[in-house]
Formats: sequence, structure tokens, C-alpha cells
Amino acid sequence: MWIYTFRRILATIPTMLAVITVCYLLLHLTPGGPFDSERKVSDAVLANLQAKYHLDLPLWQQYLYYLKGLLQGDLGASFRYADWSVNDLVAAALPVSLTIGGGAILLSIIIGVGLGITAALKQNSFIDYFVMLIGNIGSTIPSFVLGPVLILVFAIWIPVLPAGGWNEFDLRFIVLPLSLLTFINVSTIARVMRGSLIEVMSSNFIRTARAKGLPLKTIVFRHALKPALLPVVSVLGPLAISSITAAVVTESVFSLPGIGKLIVNGASNRDYTLVLGLVVLVTVVAVLLNLLVDLAYALLDPKIRY
Repeated sequence: MWIYTFRRILATIPTMLAVITVCYLLLHLTPGGPFDSERKVSDAVLANLQAKYHLDLPLWQQYLYYLKGLLQGDLGASFRYADWSVNDLVAAALPVSLTIGGGAILLSIIIGVGLGITAALKQNSFIDYFVMLIGNIGSTIPSFVLGPVLILVFAIWIPVLPAGGWNEFDLRFIVLPLSLLTFINVSTIARVMRGSLIEVMSSNFIRTARAKGLPLKTIVFRHALKPALLPVVSVLGPLAISSITAAVVTESVFSLPGIGKLIVNGASNRDYTLVLGLVVLVTVVAVLLNLLVDLAYALLDPKIRY
């Protein structure tokens, strides 16, 4: 297991380097600069700004400067937020995104696996049809449609929750964005869990367990759950990454000061050190999540390690 873990960690390095390089080139080759604006800046001021941010150097030297800063944990200085580094901006926004995104993933796993098991054991019943209906709604209606609907219902028609904003000391601000992201993820996990458990329950070793007279609870939780979880684990990585993408929309809809909103502001302001820093952060998170999923898969199925 340790050799497999070491190999997987080594494989993440070229992936992250490739993503950073491609994003760096794309952002710097895009027409327009961070100091282009309707208000004309004098040539002397522009030259000083470019020298301060190393923009007067050839692109390959700028890239090496950026990599050197990354190795030291420095994501660079923001072009638009005066006296703020990208590290400072990320440190201020990350707790909001982690609270919403991390909480949504955790709740999604608990609720989605529970609903999937229930639907599989009650196949072709009302509960099964209800879970499948939730799955279809969550997978077909985009978050930028569901978000305003939640605001309309729970903030305007039944004014029990705030429509947006953030207050870390008031949990009511978390409910709507957390519910939106959880609902989207639950639909996927529940459908995958249901299909996987139905397939496992029709296996020969489960028939043998039934023939021995074992209770259904023992058959499900001792024999069927572990193999049935493998497909669920395999979708958790892409699901977590798609949650990051959905968080961009969710944070914009609910006006949350998180990473998603920071990406939108950085892109609209041509603050490409900020955008690149956030892309690096998201890439590292995505690679780590995929690594954790691979390790969890190897724990559940030892054949994967070889």
C-alpha cells in the first residue's frame, strides 16, 4: 500500500506542473493587460508598474519567477487589490468556500448513500420512485436556476432565511447555498449507490448468504455494502471537482465572499495573478481529491494496488 501511495503522489507532480504551465501561457497570451483601462496611465507610471511585477521581462523569465514564488508558497501580488497579495485574498475567502463546499460533500455522502441503499432495498416502490425523481431533478436542473428558486421560496415568499450574504456567526446564511450544493450532489450519489447495490444484491455470494438464513441487515452492511461502495467512491473525485465549478455559480447567486466569487472578480478585472493563483489552488485541491479517491479505492479493492 505504501509503494502504491508513493507512486500515486509522484504521478501528481507532472499533472500539476502541466496545468500551471498551460494556464500561465493562456492567461499571458490573452489580448489585453492588467493595467489596460479607459483612464490613460502615463508611460513612466506604466513602466514602473511593469517593472514592479516583472512584466517587462521575457515571458519565460516571468514564468520562472512565478514558479520560484510558488515553491516558496507565494502566489504573487494582486494587480487590482492594492496592498493585498493573492495569499491574503485566498486566506480570507477560503473558509467560506470550505464551509459551504466541504459541508455539502460530507452531507451529500451521508444522505446520498442512505437514500441509495433505501431505494435499492425498496426497488420499484414509492420510495424508489421518489429517490429517482430527486436524482433526475438534481442532475438536470442547473444550479443557477435552482438557486434563484430557493431564494424566491425561502427568502421572499416564506421569509425565514436571508437571500444572500455571509455572517459566520449566523448559521441561517449557510442554509440555502449548502442545501443547493448538497441537493445537486445527493442526486448523483443516490443514483449510483442504488444501481450498484441492486447489482451486488443479485450476486452469487449474496444468494449464498441468503440461503444461510442471514438477516437482511447483516447481508447488506457486512457483505454487500463494501463492494457496492466502489462505484460511489469512483465518482466522488469528479463530483468534488464539479462542486468547485458549481461553487462559482452558487457564490455568485448568494453573494458569498468565497473562492468562486474571487475567480469571477479576478477574470472580469484582468487580474491574472489572482486568477492564476486560484487556478493553482483549485488544481492542487482537485489533484489531492483524486489522490484520496484512488487511495480509498485501493483500500476497498486491494487488486487496484497492482
